[in-house]
Amino acid sequence: MATMPFNPPPPSSGRITLREVARALGVSVATVSNAYNRPDQLSASLRERVLETARTLGYGGPDPLASSLRRGRTGVIGVVFDAPLEYAFADPAAAQFLGSLAQALQGASLNLLLLASPGDGQADPLAPVRGASVDGLIVYSAAQNSELLRAVLSRGLPTVLVDQPALGDQPGLADQDRAARVGIDDAGGAAHAAQHLLELGHTQIGVLCLELGPRQGGGRVAPGRERQVSYHPTAERLRGYRETVAAGGADQPGHVRLHLTEAERNTLNDGETCALELLRAEPQITALLCMSDVLACGGLRAAQTLGWAVPERLSVIGYDDSPGSADLNLTTVWQPTSDKGRRVGEAMLTLMGGERRADVRLPTRLVVRGSTAKLRRLAL
Repeated sequence: MATMPFNPPPPSSGRITLREVARALGVSVATVSNAYNRPDQLSASLRERVLETARTLGYGGPDPLASSLRRGRTGVIGVVFDAPLEYAFADPAAAQFLGSLAQALQGASLNLLLLASPGDGQADPLAPVRGASVDGLIVYSAAQNSELLRAVLSRGLPTVLVDQPALGDQPGLADQDRAARVGIDDAGGAAHAAQHLLELGHTQIGVLCLELGPRQGGGRVAPGRERQVSYHPTAERLRGYRETVAAGGADQPGHVRLHLTEAERNTLNDGETCALELLRAEPQITALLCMSDVLACGGLRAAQTLGWAVPERLSVIGYDDSPGSADLNLTTVWQPTSDKGRRVGEAMLTLMGGERRADVRLPTRLVVRGSTAKLRRLAL
């Protein structure tokens, strides 16, 4: 075969294209394309000459977006958070979930794209969902009947809802063939936690709540605000606490009172701040029900700041049984976080294959450790 002359094209102000590489070598566009996509169609020497010329010209290879459009798939699954991006990494349970989810999808050559609300309050919070080039969407955090949830469903893509109520239970939304749900027994786990404190004799119990709704700012929770809760895990855990107290509290001396406060974010600092404000305002409290282990860690730090011994002066219960909770000797509600991530990945693959997926609800259980103890009467 005669050596083909290398005729570099004139300088270009834009991106070097596959056609310019082909023109420089004097070969067809298909030949250059085959060097990247079907190398078995070329001799080793010709392919190397094509790749070397491409490197010299600054051609970076085929446009991945154009290639994905031709295939009809992007190879990317979006994970939707109704919060800034750092929220996904602040909670060990969220990180554990994402790791398990990624492992479940990587065998199908699928990658994850985190779609979070913009930190800029002026930006469109729905833009990441509306504009993402993805094959499916996983909703990890969204308020019930929210515009974010509507934007997700309007894409018409395979969708898995994590810890969300049935769409048919939300006004204006209907179940779709391309949506599935994976969740846990939130209320059951919360009920076990509350029952444990009742059996230990606690009647004045603080509750550190996860967010009740988007961007509400946190703080003490009045009855009217509690009735407007829009995040499903928060609503279900509150229901578990309330129903257990209503069923068993009448047998307790002086009955049982829950003192609710809401963390602005599920972070250690917010948990500590909320706990300090609550315990200073209500020193009769002898136990804390925390809706996450992160908030429980904040509660432990608040107790240390106040000089309240745990569990002698203050019992603390978390939720999640995140990595590290055992090291803190924290009584907590275990949820199968890794299994949940795996089940969500499996549900997505099933939906992408054109099949329906049955909803999944995973069990929870109370893990009793050393941060809770029988009530000791206080001299306040």
